[in-house]
Amino acid sequence: MVQDAIAALVPEAAACGVRLGIEPLHPMFAADRSVITTLAQATTLAERFPSGRVGVVADAYHVWWDPAVYAEIERAGPRIFGFHVSDWITPLPDVLFGRGMMGDGVIELRRLRQAVDASGYGGPIEVEIFNRTIHAMAGDDVLSLIKTRYRAHVA
Repeated sequence: MVQDAIAALVPEAAACGVRLGIEPLHPMFAADRSVITTLAQATTLAERFPSGRVGVVADAYHVWWDPAVYAEIERAGPRIFGFHVSDWITPLPDVLFGRGMMGDGVIELRRLRQAVDASGYGGPIEVEIFNRTIHAMAGDDVLSLIKTRYRAHVA
């Protein structure tokens, strides 16, 4: 079903100059948000389409736990269309809004970044933190914190 939907979208996306990125979601989202839960599944699916048209998005929050993540980042190589960072905090305060600020959790963000860089990815790195406490912070304060934590844990 997912493959068929992507196949239907590829020609229209290509006509608009848009690439499609398949983002695996952590298995805790399998019941209600995604059937793609590993980078291996996403890459296998993406490989069925032209490499410049369909790729993957490596979101640290969703892929960090996978014992094969570094091999799969290498395998995805030029098909990596995006890289997102945040951290996995414990205890997880909320399934959807539980992402932590870089450095507050258990993800080896710099190691993931190095693997993504080594794969050839040179695009933007998106800080993607869904967390009500962080969202409630003043704009300048949260931006300053993000920059400090990014430099310390990702750059």
